[in-house]
This record gives sequence, structure tokens and C-alpha cells, in this order.
Amino acid sequence: MYKSIAWELGLPAEHTRASAFRVIRAEITRLTLEAKQRPVLIVDEAHHLRNDVLEDLRLLTNYQMDSQNRLCLLLVGLTELRRRLSMAVHESLAQRIVVRVHLAGLSREELPDYLTHRLRLAGCELPLFEPPAVEALFQATQGMPRKVNRLAHYALTSAALHKTQTVAIEQIQAALEEISP
Repeated sequence: MYKSIAWELGLPAEHTRASAFRVIRAEITRLTLEAKQRPVLIVDEAHHLRNDVLEDLRLLTNYQMDSQNRLCLLLVGLTELRRRLSMAVHESLAQRIVVRVHLAGLSREELPDYLTHRLRLAGCELPLFEPPAVEALFQATQGMPRKVNRLAHYALTSAALHKTQTVAIEQIQAALEEISP
């Protein structure tokens, strides 16, 4: 993790974990005190991080008995991350978390607008999903955007292969069969 962080900061590659840690800390201090910038480290898919890597990230946030907050650390992950951070082994990291946000899936009412928005981004102004297909999409994904996007993509592909103008419930079912393990 330290090597990746150092690389992203444009720092030279260090050979040991300890030296990489020192170089990163020095750069964070320089950015904060000299450049008057607040570094932000965003770790996506953080639920996949090993416990020792989470501890390494905690160490990066540990400045002078917490009197100075020099690094903003954003951990982004699935619900599993919340469970892991509640474990005793991560108590000191959990204590440093200032804001916790859990994003729920889209509601049944929000899903049609979301689909319209995504279609507009792709250059399509037509409503392509029939209401029963939208309901099936919601039922299958519980409104989770990543799942919605994937299933909608497969359903649109199925509709195109069948040369239909809109996505019907049959295309949602076909898409579900296609992506189910």
C-alpha cells in the first residue's frame, strides 16, 4: 500500500516499508505546512484490504497525538467494511472516523429517473424500459446502482438482439439468466 501511495504522490520508490512510511509522512507534512494543501487519500474497494494494510493506513493518520489532522482518508467499500471496522483490532482506526455514510440502493420511485439519466448520458432521449421491466429490474437489484447498470446493460443488449424498441420483462429475465452464476 505504501508503495502505491508513494507512487501516486510522485515520490521515489522505497525498498522498505519503514522508509516508504517516512517518505510519505514527510510529503504529507510538506503539503500541509508548506504548500497549505490538505492531502486526501481515497481507497476504493477498501472492504478487500487486509487487516495489516488497514493498520498501515491508520498509522498515516496518526500525527502528534491527533492534535493536527493532516491527511483526509476516505475508505470506500461495501457493507463488509463497516463490519470489519467495528472489530476490536481496528478500534483505533474506527475512533478516527469522523463521518460514516452508508448509501442505500435507489428506491423504486427513483429508479425510472436514474435509468432516464443514464440513457441521456449515452445520448438517448427515448424511454426504453417498460414499467414492468423497471419493476423487475428493481426486484432483481434492490436498486443497487452497480447491479442496476449491469443488468440494464445486458437487458438492452438482449432487446437489441431481438430487435425490439423497448426493454420488456422478458429481456430482464434473459439478462438475469445471462449474468447469474
